[in-house]
Amino acid sequence: MKKIASSILLLLCLISITINADAATMLVPVGQVIGLELQDDTVTVASFEEALGQKAKASGLRTGDQILKIDNINITKAEDVRRALDRSDGDVAVTVRRGEKTLRLRLNPEITPQGPKLGVFLKQGVTGIGTVTWYDPETGRFGTLGHGVSGPGGALVDMVSGTAYKAKVASVKRGEAGRPGLLRGTAQGTETLGQILKNTERGVFGLAPQGFAGEPMEVASAGEVKTGRATILSTVAGDQVQEYSVEILKIYPRAKSEGRNLLIKVTDPKLLSATGGIVQGMGVSYNRDNTGNPNSLRGFQVTDP
Repeated sequence: MKKIASSILLLLCLISITINADAATMLVPVGQVIGLELQDDTVTVASFEEALGQKAKASGLRTGDQILKIDNINITKAEDVRRALDRSDGDVAVTVRRGEKTLRLRLNPEITPQGPKLGVFLKQGVTGIGTVTWYDPETGRFGTLGHGVSGPGGALVDMVSGTAYKAKVASVKRGEAGRPGLLRGTAQGTETLGQILKNTERGVFGLAPQGFAGEPMEVASAGEVKTGRATILSTVAGDQVQEYSVEILKIYPRAKSEGRNLLIKVTDPKLLSATGGIVQGMGVSYNRDNTGNPNSLRGFQVTDP
């Protein structure tokens, strides 16, 4: 589940929030890492069972293959695989998508007391981790990531349902110049935090009835964002939210931003030591303005995703 050397500069996407005539004026800056599970109509090979999966491997099936069809049954959910195997009486024709190629494989399922099995673990949709940027205590809504979740082909995942759950950072792959790093996370039990409602180019948005800890702060308009010193909240180890220093070097006009709004330099020695800078899976929760005012949320572009 789920860099950049000292003084690295990066373009940072701003989280957007859904607004209407009664737009939120106070939000909680969070910075907490959570697990994300976005389900769509794709079924992918996640891994192989050690004992039962050897024949499927030998027949050419690979981790990451999207299973499109078994014999004449279209596969859009994991249960379809079981249904197709139960109807088979021997070898099965498995059609998979691997990258840009569509392949047809001939597999011989293992016969077990529970029925025929391919010996593979399947996943439906995409799982990973992200950082909660803001939470609205009045509505229970929250935003995370600041960008959309894409599938193996690079397209935005067209989710049919989604779940947020407790997670922690297990390790960090440090970033280097030209090689972004990432956070690796693990789930904390099976307790869910809420629902994922939208996967958009501007971020992943959901509803969390239990909410997130923190004090609401005033939301700044895009025009109020200033260059200068700022701070961010994020989780880069375990489940502990920490505050780090950064510097906003440049603000891009909305018309020319192409979805990116700030040029930021990481200045906090602790963050640079731990990650090398901003890494994948780590989101900015909030930043103060250059006067050091701790009571304003700076950097939130208030638009409808």
